Amino acid sequence: MAVQSKKIALYVLVVFVLYVIITDPAKAADYVQIGFEGISSAAQAIGDFMTWVADGAQN
Repeated sequence: MAVQSKKIALYVLVVFVLYVIITDPAKAADYVQIGFEGISSAAQAIGDFMTWVADGAQN
């Protein structure tokens, strides 16, 4: 039953994404840009943390 629910949720998500892309491509592009900026910020924060740890966790 859980697998069936996951499949349905995935199909609904795909249909929603396609609907947004087809009805408002500019808004969809904005969402993609926001997503990539978030991923980039997270990667930068992880890099900063690893550098801090490699430097001996000093302030």
